[in-house]
Amino acid sequence: MQHEQQPIIVGLDIGTTKIAAIAGRKNEFGKLEILGFGRANSNGVKHGQVLNIDETIKAITMALENCYASNPGLEISEVYVGIAGHHIKSLQTRGDIVRQNNDDEISQREIDQLINDQYKTYIPAGDQIIDVIPQEFTVDNFQNIPNPIGYGGVKIGANFHIITGDKNAIRNITRAVDKSGLKTKDLVLQPLASAAAVMGIEDLEAGVAIVDIGGGTTDLAVFYEGILKHTAVIPFGGENITNDIKTGLGVLKTQAEQMKVQFGSALANEARSNAFITIPGLRGMPAKEISVKNLANIIQARMSEIMDFVTYHLKQVGLDNRMLNGGIVLTGGGSQLKHLIQLTEYVTGLNARIGFPTEHLAAGHIEELARPTYSTCIGLIMKGYSDYENHRKQFENQFRKMEIPENLRKTELVEEDVFEEEEELQTEKLRNRKGIKDFWGKFKDGIIELFKEEEDHAL
Repeated sequence: MQHEQQPIIVGLDIGTTKIAAIAGRKNEFGKLEILGFGRANSNGVKHGQVLNIDETIKAITMALENCYASNPGLEISEVYVGIAGHHIKSLQTRGDIVRQNNDDEISQREIDQLINDQYKTYIPAGDQIIDVIPQEFTVDNFQNIPNPIGYGGVKIGANFHIITGDKNAIRNITRAVDKSGLKTKDLVLQPLASAAAVMGIEDLEAGVAIVDIGGGTTDLAVFYEGILKHTAVIPFGGENITNDIKTGLGVLKTQAEQMKVQFGSALANEARSNAFITIPGLRGMPAKEISVKNLANIIQARMSEIMDFVTYHLKQVGLDNRMLNGGIVLTGGGSQLKHLIQLTEYVTGLNARIGFPTEHLAAGHIEELARPTYSTCIGLIMKGYSDYENHRKQFENQFRKMEIPENLRKTELVEEDVFEEEEELQTEKLRNRKGIKDFWGKFKDGIIELFKEEEDHAL
């Protein structure tokens, strides 16, 4: 496939603390090139839910304007939007269809029919199905088939993971996006988007729990043997930690946030007991001395609670006893807390690492985009590409050539030097190869001459 034939896909992450819009396109190597990037502070969102539509529209518009400022050539009309919040629930279902033409191979159309049938599943009034995710398929007596296309059989079935959400909460998100002059191409559960950004195929096989610590919520997605086993939204995030610091230490929210980022630690034992932070007093009040140890105690208490929830959810699906070889992958803005890996390993008993959204990013992007804060947004683009690759014919998008702007490149043409060096190496190799070829050619001619001479003598 040609480079310019790939569509430009835009992810819109409507978070509690920030709203981010990122436009990307896959290059010829299947890596994601970033063509536009903008963010804005979020005001109308609480705990992952849009509560104030007008404020959210302002923030989305600001993020879009910043995205256009990074690349004026962009045209954004459709976006993939992340969804989270306390209202998100999940359930498991089973579906089967008996095929009309048993002699034909199973087609994508039949898989789509099987998935579409699950949208008729009974769910409580006031809820709406956000996504239906097949786990594993069966064809007649064959079990655990990851992709049945091309198989033949009478009956095809699958187990499904269905994600539901509150109708009003979903309506508020789509309304805010519509009023910002955009069309919601699809709503994607945030932990699944983050998982797409930070996970490789090896993680999927080994079994892994993605823990995305956002501002308002902590989102969880558990994969085992290549299958999505469980999703959950934990109703605590970075904002809760900030509020705990504000209340516990009697400081302003902005000061609490700053202390958390600059001096915070998720392990009180690692904090220095003789270190203090000086906070200026309000309106002539004396300055405050705050113990770094006390700060760490507050952070550890809330982070331990979040990790207890993670352990609880892993127990629910029977994956808490070291069965996840890939361990826990921490991502999202809250994952940047010092000593969080150690606390996670201590509470859950599983190995942990930070997941950066660089797994699928092309080289040369700006450092800002490699932060775990943008995992969801970059994952939304990956989910968009997954849709595009599965339903290429129905996909409406303008395919046009567009260069990556200078301000979204990491460095000043460092790559060109590398390419020049590589070209020189290739030329040198060809030269050497030619030299070897010439040598063998002369050697062969010499041998033939020798035999000719011997034949002449023999005659």
